[in-house]
Amino acid sequence: MNDFTKNIAQALFNQDKINDLLRQETERAVNDLLEAELTAFLGYDPYARSGWNSVNSRNCAYYRKIDTQFGEIEIQVPRDRNGKFHQHTLPDYKQHSDVLEDMVIKLYSKGVTTREIADLIEKMYGSHYSAGQVSNISKQMVPKIEAYHKRSLSDKFFCVYLDATYLPLRRQTFEREAVYIAIGIKPNGRKEVIDYCIAPNENIEVWTEMLQNMKSRGLKQVELFLSDGVVGMKQALVEAYPKAHFQRCLVHVMRNICAKVRVDDREAVMNDFYAKWGKLYSQVVRNLKAIEADMLVFYNYPK
Repeated sequence: MNDFTKNIAQALFNQDKINDLLRQETERAVNDLLEAELTAFLGYDPYARSGWNSVNSRNCAYYRKIDTQFGEIEIQVPRDRNGKFHQHTLPDYKQHSDVLEDMVIKLYSKGVTTREIADLIEKMYGSHYSAGQVSNISKQMVPKIEAYHKRSLSDKFFCVYLDATYLPLRRQTFEREAVYIAIGIKPNGRKEVIDYCIAPNENIEVWTEMLQNMKSRGLKQVELFLSDGVVGMKQALVEAYPKAHFQRCLVHVMRNICAKVRVDDREAVMNDFYAKWGKLYSQVVRNLKAIEADMLVFYNYPK
C-alpha cells in the first residue's frame, strides 16, 4: 500500500480530510507536470551536467492560484532564461477550474440569476464569482444555442405540439415575454423539443416564421399538429404542411369556455353542454360548434 492509498484510507470517513488530501495531491501533480514540461522543453533534468553551459536554462518560477472542486491550489509555473517556454498544463490567465464553470453554465441554463449563482458558488466552494464574471462565463452558452437553432431536424414526426407561455425575462428590466415551444413525438414515441424562440408577445407571424424554419431544416412531414386557437394558426399550418391534420387543444377550449361561464355552473357545463346550456350560453355554444371539427380530430387515431 503506497502513501497515497494509506492517506486515503485514513481520511475515508471524513469528507473534509478527503478534500484536503485531494487538494494537496492535485497541487503536487500539477506542479510535477509543469516541471516535467520544462524538462522536456530544455532537454535535461534539473542540476544535470548536460545542462551546464547550455543555450538555455531554468529561471525560477512565478506563482498562480487556481480554484478547483477540492479547494484553492498554488501553482509554481517554471520559467526559462530565454523566455521561450510556454506551458500547456493550465489554460492561460484562468483562475478557476472547468468544474466551477460547468456548474455556472448548468445553473444559468436552469434560469438561476447571476447574483444567485455567485452566492451559491461562494457558499459551496469558498470561491467568489462576481455577477459580471458569472455573466461572462454564461456567454459560453451562446455558440451552443446558435448551433441548436441551426441543427438539422428529423424528416418525420407523428405529431407536434405548438404552444407559447409567458415567462419573466431579464432585459433592461424584468418583463414577461412569450416563449414559443414546438415539441414533437416521433413515430417510435420518442419526444423531442424541436425548437423554441422568444418574442415580446404571441402572434401568428412568429409562428409562421418558426414553422417555415422547421421545414427548411429538414422536417418535411407531420401527421398531426396540436395547438390552441391563436388566430391564423390553422392557415399557417396549411401553408407550411398542407398534408398535416390539425387538432385544437381541448384544455385551451375548456379554459375559454370557463372564462365565459359563471363559476357555479362550470362543472355542470363541462359535463353536459349543448342540450342543457344552449339557450343560456348560446354564444358559447355557437363558438364551440364552429370549431367542433378541429376538436374531434383525435378520434381518427387509435387510442
